[in-house]
Amino acid sequence: MDDQTRLELEAAAFRRLRQHLMEERTDVQNIDMMNLAGFCRNCLSRWYQEAANERGLEMSKDEGREAFYGMPFADWKAQYQTDASAEAKAAFDASHK
Repeated sequence: MDDQTRLELEAAAFRRLRQHLMEERTDVQNIDMMNLAGFCRNCLSRWYQEAANERGLEMSKDEGREAFYGMPFADWKAQYQTDASAEAKAAFDASHK
């Protein structure tokens, strides 16, 4: 496989992951993703922002989140984020010491 094809496949997989997390599984909370996988939507948006910045494209944290979430983060939170359970908070605290 040539480098361009690999890059295109990786980009397609990223787009599909984003679609899955943003359109199909809005019920899954970021804290639950962090507890199970060690990353969440915010991590993905930060990695997107960091990649842009590494390539000389100025992108703030909020701009990276909006690019990934497809809307301002405050709107996402208002629509989809629920309060984390005490158990989820405890699991997060235990794994992020």
